[in-house]
Amino acid sequence: MAIDFKSAGSRLARRGLHFIASPWAGGVILIVFVAIAMLLANLPQTKELYHHILTTDMGLFIGEGDRRFALTLDVEKFINDGLMVVFFFVVGLEIKREIIAGQLSSIRQASLPIVAALGGMIAPALIFTLFNHGTQYAGGWGIPTATDIAFAIGILSILGNRVPVALKVFLTALAIADDLGAIVVIALFYGGTIDWVCLGLIAVIMGVLYLFNRAGIYKVRYYLIPAFVVWYLFYNSGVHATIAGVLMAMIIPYKPHLKKKFFLHDVKYYIEDFKFHDKPGVEVMSNEEQHFALLKVRASANDAIGMSQRMEHLLNPYVTFLIMPIFALANAGVEIGSVSELNIFSSTLGWGVFFGLLLGKPLGIFCASWLAIKSRIAVMPMDGSWPKLFSVACLGGIGFTMSIFIDTLAFPGDQLIVDEGKIAILLGSIAAACFGTFMLAVTGRKR
Repeated sequence: MAIDFKSAGSRLARRGLHFIASPWAGGVILIVFVAIAMLLANLPQTKELYHHILTTDMGLFIGEGDRRFALTLDVEKFINDGLMVVFFFVVGLEIKREIIAGQLSSIRQASLPIVAALGGMIAPALIFTLFNHGTQYAGGWGIPTATDIAFAIGILSILGNRVPVALKVFLTALAIADDLGAIVVIALFYGGTIDWVCLGLIAVIMGVLYLFNRAGIYKVRYYLIPAFVVWYLFYNSGVHATIAGVLMAMIIPYKPHLKKKFFLHDVKYYIEDFKFHDKPGVEVMSNEEQHFALLKVRASANDAIGMSQRMEHLLNPYVTFLIMPIFALANAGVEIGSVSELNIFSSTLGWGVFFGLLLGKPLGIFCASWLAIKSRIAVMPMDGSWPKLFSVACLGGIGFTMSIFIDTLAFPGDQLIVDEGKIAILLGSIAAACFGTFMLAVTGRKR
């Protein structure tokens, strides 16, 4: 029997594109790379190479002699302090979009997810502190306070119409507000000694960029080089370098260069021009006038979208399918053989992280939401109910990305404690995901 390889390849490509476009694809990719990291860190043939690669130095050198600029980082630090800046930049763009035109754009819309996110940060921090007050782990209270939006939204998408759309929107807005809270926590509590000269220079550069924004400068190149300088200053300032990504996201122009009225005028003109130069039997590739008209339509469409939206749309796939998997590959690799030495569930760190995620996040989100709704600060999401709201709140306990990131910042230089925290995060996130999925399956029904 002959095999139609062309048809099979086409079907495979369509399925691949369908998978990439699905909202749960990012979570699946992360799980795969977590598994790969665990294998690389534990197989005798690969674990030495795995750790050697992560500790290999890499650098940027410009100039010679006394005027030489040198920036040296090992691979793991390059990923956590460098690549993750792009992740935080996209998170900042998402927060900005929601504040300007999304679920955080009005007090009525924003009140419930913001109050719920605040409760979802306070409760797990308190649970962690109950276990770890006065111990060497006390500084890790921020670890269980974050929600991983990729995993949480992915599970909601898999459950389909068992979950009301309004509750999906609520969890998305909550996760974004939660990210904002995590960014504040990192900036205030997980930096080093503050260098006020660097912060002063950052303020000057951000002031100039703000003037660029107000002056209607919409070219990316005018923001790109200052962005690198801001990152380098943050790297040496004592405030974690990834905060540079968030600040740059806030300063990027969101207003389009071309207003809607002028966009419609331009597009109409170039479409008419395209029709006028049409020649029967001649393809666009061979018709310079039509090709030029199409390029102008594309340029007009590009100018009708704000820079912040364009950059978010451009960078999202790279963050989801490149940066986050690389982060998981570099940070999720923990040697299972050392679990007996880590004493995860006989140490207060493990208990604090695990129960902070599994119990603290859902209880904090639910109780804060109950207070906000009962006090009429906010309203119950459409088609929602208290059992469904609690079920969605359980998914808030999926920490993973941001929790692992805070874990690496909370205990610098103590790899054993960092690994212990990572395993507790993985187990707590898995338990929260399973419990939340079970609760949604029980409380939800086909609509």
